[in-house]
Amino acid sequence: MTKKVSITGIGIHSGEKVTMTLHPAEADSGISFKRIDPPNAEILNATAETVGATENNTTIGRGVNSVHTVEHLLSVLYGLGINNVFIEIDGPEVPTMDGSGASFVFVIKETGIQTLNKSKKFLVVLKPVEVQLGEKWARIEPAEKLIIDSTIVFTHPLIKTQKKSFEFSCENYIREIGRARTFGFLRDVDMLKRKGLAKGGSLDNAVVLDDFKVMNPDGLRFEDEFVRHKILDTIGDISLLGYEIAGRITTFKSGHNLHNLLCRKLLETPDAFEVVSASSLQKEALEAFELPRALAPIFN
Repeated sequence: MTKKVSITGIGIHSGEKVTMTLHPAEADSGISFKRIDPPNAEILNATAETVGATENNTTIGRGVNSVHTVEHLLSVLYGLGINNVFIEIDGPEVPTMDGSGASFVFVIKETGIQTLNKSKKFLVVLKPVEVQLGEKWARIEPAEKLIIDSTIVFTHPLIKTQKKSFEFSCENYIREIGRARTFGFLRDVDMLKRKGLAKGGSLDNAVVLDDFKVMNPDGLRFEDEFVRHKILDTIGDISLLGYEIAGRITTFKSGHNLHNLLCRKLLETPDAFEVVSASSLQKEALEAFELPRALAPIFN
């Protein structure tokens, strides 16, 4: 990023109005958050190991010093090839905006993206690693670039089983994934609110379904918006590995918990990956992380 930018919105689970300021950071700083509302809060590095709760969102940190629902913002940062950001936030949760990554893409586009004078590092998967919880599972295995194969299964007649294979590039992310919104079911609202969740949810920041149809007046942005949003979430969660990734991720009925378990298991299996400089990768793999020429002017 070329300069700092502030974003204000409502947290989808907390219902609180929050202002978040993204600051440019030095190379190899990574992505970090700092709560400025509690006194003397420690900086929270956005890594797989610092993830706390994973119920209906991904939370960094624990207790008072935590930041909830970081996955959409992290997904966009990864999608735009941004590795180093310091984020100050005056509340407990990243603003949900419209429930997708589109607003973050727009704001960062207007702010600009700065290329730092240092070679990026990539995490290259060397052998398969898998985690499973009942019938749900997630696997990562070798590939020349990041590919995500996602399958979701719901009993709702508009979703049923949706499958999508997504080959990552910045251009593909912006066009195919970034605009896909989070979704939920009207029948679950009371239960979620009893758990302290979805207090800020509305038709303005989520796709809401009753037993038969989408309740949002404008309908869906994509016919398979549901599985596209799952891929958006997956990218945000696996970005907590800290590097761009060369590997194929396959998920079946996965969620934030499984994504984090997969990241942790990979990191705990040293012979399953290596971290290399960009110069070690094939040209085709590097091109996936470049902003397309047609879009690059609006990011300068």
